[in-house]
Amino acid sequence: MINAVGNPQTILLLGGTSEIGLAICAEYLKKSPARIILAVLPGDRLRESAVAEMRSAGASSVEVIDFDGLDTDSHPKVIEAAWDGGDVDVAIVAFGLLGNAEELWQDQRKAVQIAQINYTAAVSVGVLVGEKMKAQGFGRIIAMSSAAGERVKRSNFVYGSTKAGLDGFYLGLGEALRPFGPRVLVIRPGQVRTKTTLAAWESAGVKEAPLTVDKEEVAVLAVSASQKGKDLIWAPGAFRYVMVILRHIPRAIFRKLPI
Repeated sequence: MINAVGNPQTILLLGGTSEIGLAICAEYLKKSPARIILAVLPGDRLRESAVAEMRSAGASSVEVIDFDGLDTDSHPKVIEAAWDGGDVDVAIVAFGLLGNAEELWQDQRKAVQIAQINYTAAVSVGVLVGEKMKAQGFGRIIAMSSAAGERVKRSNFVYGSTKAGLDGFYLGLGEALRPFGPRVLVIRPGQVRTKTTLAAWESAGVKEAPLTVDKEEVAVLAVSASQKGKDLIWAPGAFRYVMVILRHIPRAIFRKLPI
């Protein structure tokens, strides 16, 4: 149960080794100790370090449950296990794949895999978490989308299309759950500095874009916006105005932009 000053007592992180997801958990823990449930891919080599990070951040307890995004038939049991110890106050959906943009549109297997992880799996757990929170009458879902999904561009259109789908689903889920108490927040970050993204940029020879932010900055925005009951934020906030402009540029001009 969310306490009298608005701090969650139990937080579920779907994508339990996500750097941004862990940063959001740590931001909550700055305000109050909480039980952290990490839903992690079996065999993930970062499993133990994620547990240690949460304990160091002040978690009252840390639990780990196996979670394979591709195995949607197992998702009901995953969510049941998360709720086994009582209500969950905050559920963070922070798993996904980035992939190599040029490979994805030319490799059927990899394209299908990223669609299943980034969209199908996110819908699967969203429906299940939504059911639980509707039944308990409260709760917050934080879904990690991307500015790449707001207007899908040629340079990463397979990834962007999956985030566009996720974005639309969770915004709709928020409207559906609103009369019953729970709230859904969709976060649209631009580029975020994490170990994973920095390695990917270096491998691809990609330079850091303007308005790139640290994961801790995203976490501060996420916690603040969720506590205020907002349904959509950009990270950083200024990215909203960039996208307002990009969204209205004619396609013939948009395709020539160096983005």
